[in-house]
Amino acid sequence: MKMKFITKNSIWALLAMLTVMSGKAQNFERTSQGVKGSTQGLDIQVEFYSSNIVRVYKTPQGVPYTKKSLNVVKSPENVSVTFEQKGNNLKLKSDVIQVEVNSQTGGVYFYDMAGKSLLTDKDYGTQFSPLDDAGTPSYTIREGFLLDKDEAIYGVGQIMDNKFNRRNSSHRMQNENMFTYSPYFMSVKGYAVYWDNYSISKFNDNPQELSFEGIGHCADYYFMYGGNPDGVIAQVRNLTGKAPMLPLWAYGFFQSKERYHTQEENLSVLKKYRELNVPIDVMIQDWRYWPEYNKTDSAWNSQSFDAERFPNPKKWADEIHKLNAKLLIVTWPGFGPKTEQRKEFDSKNMIINFDTWPPNSGARPYDVYNPEALKIYWSYLDKGIFSYIGNDGWWLDSTEPDHINRKESDYMLPTHLGTYRSVKNAYSLMHNKGIATNQRAQNSDKRVVILTRSGFVGQQRYGSNTWSGDVASTWDMLEKQIPAALNFTLMGIPNWNSDIGGFFAGRWNRDGGPKNPEYQELYVRWMQFGVFSPMMRSHGTELPREIWNFGDRGTWCFDAQEKAINLRYRLLPYIYSTSWDVSRNDGTFMRPLVMDFVADKNTHDIGNEYMFGRSLLVAPVTQYEARTWPVYLPQGSDWYNFWTNERFAGGQSVATNAPIDIVPLYVKAGSIIPWGPRVQYSTEKKWNNLEVKVYAGADGSFILYEDEFDNYNYEKGAYSEILFTWEDAARKLIIGDRKGAYNGMLKNRKFTIVLQDGTTKTVSYKGKKTDVKF
Repeated sequence: MKMKFITKNSIWALLAMLTVMSGKAQNFERTSQGVKGSTQGLDIQVEFYSSNIVRVYKTPQGVPYTKKSLNVVKSPENVSVTFEQKGNNLKLKSDVIQVEVNSQTGGVYFYDMAGKSLLTDKDYGTQFSPLDDAGTPSYTIREGFLLDKDEAIYGVGQIMDNKFNRRNSSHRMQNENMFTYSPYFMSVKGYAVYWDNYSISKFNDNPQELSFEGIGHCADYYFMYGGNPDGVIAQVRNLTGKAPMLPLWAYGFFQSKERYHTQEENLSVLKKYRELNVPIDVMIQDWRYWPEYNKTDSAWNSQSFDAERFPNPKKWADEIHKLNAKLLIVTWPGFGPKTEQRKEFDSKNMIINFDTWPPNSGARPYDVYNPEALKIYWSYLDKGIFSYIGNDGWWLDSTEPDHINRKESDYMLPTHLGTYRSVKNAYSLMHNKGIATNQRAQNSDKRVVILTRSGFVGQQRYGSNTWSGDVASTWDMLEKQIPAALNFTLMGIPNWNSDIGGFFAGRWNRDGGPKNPEYQELYVRWMQFGVFSPMMRSHGTELPREIWNFGDRGTWCFDAQEKAINLRYRLLPYIYSTSWDVSRNDGTFMRPLVMDFVADKNTHDIGNEYMFGRSLLVAPVTQYEARTWPVYLPQGSDWYNFWTNERFAGGQSVATNAPIDIVPLYVKAGSIIPWGPRVQYSTEKKWNNLEVKVYAGADGSFILYEDEFDNYNYEKGAYSEILFTWEDAARKLIIGDRKGAYNGMLKNRKFTIVLQDGTTKTVSYKGKKTDVKF
């Protein structure tokens, strides 16, 4: 036989036919950048979405199912993929990773380019068990993986068990108050897996395997290789969406409580902060600002203001703005039976018919999975609040949502996308999406700011800041916040916070409430943790939280809080530049030590301290009357005690002095930290004479980022960057040419450079390269 033309595709087809005939491959064929085929009763497709991301998609053989993801926004790139036959395996290579598909067992094996095993999707490890999902044929799906024996993994969710490394743990993945899950894990080996499923699920890791189990029609997961944790998070955001910039004011201090009863009470709190000259940027208004009919909650969440208690909400918001502060308003996903929203949602079959908060109110949650319902929700929120009073952001409470008088049959209730149990864990994602996308479409001059009680992979793209829920006011719970936060942020969602002091604090009413010495100490330690969280917010019930309730200026508790708040504001140039790193470079605010020091195996299980940004190591004190605190300083750097400038070598634990007004804080050698002016609110003073702290001992760099602070013009290039570079051997700081421009940008300014030994030099800077020699 004479062949005139032989192509790569025809060779692949011939190989596939021959191997099928020999029994080595069963019905697998090449696609444009992957393979697909059938074996072990499954249809399997493996596709490169990029050089770093591989999608593995499995369904029961011959059962077609086309899935539209709720949170994956990436489309497949054109990837150069090479193919070869390797026994029973079909081998695929990008320029970053290798994948083998076992044509007989359905196993999928992932390797780096050196051939080192990264992860194994088990042979015969995918199971579909038929399930009647409230009348719809469906499946219980189980996906199993094999990990190395000592391989540390992270993610899975915000879990209050005080563990950091998620190996050898088992969890029912059902998003509820205080427990926020996503079917995702990151490995210390530099990869992550996201299983694209929103059902109430199971995560289980034991010495035999790691598995996900849930409800659906397909086993659909993404393998993402980044080489290190930063690289992994970059791939997560590549797949599910970038994190937008929050405004500068969102990094100031927030004051809230459950609840301010009138507009005047809320406003008076802000006025008192201003009178005391204690910095604050944001007031929050919690529930029941709406009318209460006959002292009932039948009008729960009407998104309107009670005429007696909030007689002029527009004036209230304006007064807050005149005092150079911002206002967040709470809104809930559930509606009482007498609200106009509920009536419309009921009429359009857009309510999920179970009881939500508050008890005995008749409130029910709306169907966030219906795109039209999201538009309707926003239309009421906009008319009743946003366009009416001009508030600055939203507090989205109960976004799991709360489930009162729970019955098992409630999980079988229908939603726009199937039974409630099959999509429950994405409720917060969709609720945040509706508000964020509609607000931005309507008003792009105001960055979306959302405080929300739950989350899911992908929620980062909506400007959402998840808080840890209604946690108890105890030392034990403060300790649990730290690893819970770190695992949450390792899912690629950078914004997180907790109620400073814990939500439920009634236990401290004995012996004086906010004057109780132990509660005061707990509150101060929690506030110190809040300084180094992406949002710093005081909130709770049963005890007042405003600073003057703890004592007058001159008492230790007042002064320690004021010191913490002022520290936060002095750090704003560093924090805002870090937020740019998060948005532009897929960075992370709360960085577990394993992110920057993965080669130091001691860091793999440390979940009680972390880097805040890339320079500051914080180790919050979480025990009563502790006045020294052990801090592990990772190998690979020298470290300076922030408060004393004492230098330490890495790779050791240091007993650190921690008096009540001091949080243990270390600075990595080579760090450059811009230090802002003392202010009463975030934009009170221009950054025209910044102090720049330089910590010698290693080369280092830092980009000072500035923009208009509260709009989306930065996405159009309206911002500036100034690169600071420290050359340690030459003892020289190079301030680079300013890049970019924006309205109101400082053309001329001063920088006061301060070395850790106290040496100081002040330079004038006009946007051109300037060398400062020491």
